[in-house]
Amino acid sequence: MFKFITGKPLWANILLGIGILLVLFFVFLQSLSWITRHDKTLAVPSVTGKSYDEAKKVLERQGFDVEIQDTVYNDTAALQSVVKQFPTADTKVKMNRTVYLTINRNAAPDIEMPKLTGLSFRGAEITLQQQKLKLEDTIYAPYFARDMVLEQHYKGQQIKEGTKIPMGSSITLVLGRGEGTEQFEVPDLFGMSYNEAKVMLESNGLTLGTVQPTDADPNGYVYKQNPARLTISGTVNHIKQGQFIDLWIQTEKPVRDSTAQGQ
Repeated sequence: MFKFITGKPLWANILLGIGILLVLFFVFLQSLSWITRHDKTLAVPSVTGKSYDEAKKVLERQGFDVEIQDTVYNDTAALQSVVKQFPTADTKVKMNRTVYLTINRNAAPDIEMPKLTGLSFRGAEITLQQQKLKLEDTIYAPYFARDMVLEQHYKGQQIKEGTKIPMGSSITLVLGRGEGTEQFEVPDLFGMSYNEAKVMLESNGLTLGTVQPTDADPNGYVYKQNPARLTISGTVNHIKQGQFIDLWIQTEKPVRDSTAQGQ
């Protein structure tokens, strides 16, 4: 063989060497394609919603490796089910690719019960949503502030803020009905400015009702109210906290008629 090579001119040996290198390079490229299976791709099957065990079997049967990437809690999904996958379904990938799964936990994690008492009903709803808790029911109790949260209940019992409960738990709220239980004398608003009357109502836990005219001057004065301070017989009217008082407003400050009984 060496005699064959050495018996040739130098240029022939150079060409022969180049030819051998080209052949080896071509064989290498072909073997590399076979080793990496560059031309072998598969579509990733959809396993979202399946149990982890079922998803793993489906993926491994088609030649994919499986790895849990994360665990979350979703109360609308089945426990231990796949809630997310990467690559996503129908993505074309090479064989032996790893598919990463996000799995729903097998139990709800514990969270601290937030403080809802003192909040408005709407504020309590928002807080429950943010903490991934559910509103089970509402119960109304006598209290002058309507829809204020008076108590928070879990499984029929009052629950303190900071108590550990499972995420997704249902909470019942006790809300103010808007009326107190005790009666007191109706305040006399006659002759007060519109703003003074509103402050008086608020300080007594009463609610401003209808105002006439609807475009009443904020600097106007109260010349009539309902219920009035006095009854027709001259006795003092009584009212509960949370109830409404309607006002009539005029521009000029009114003068009380000493012969009138009530306003």
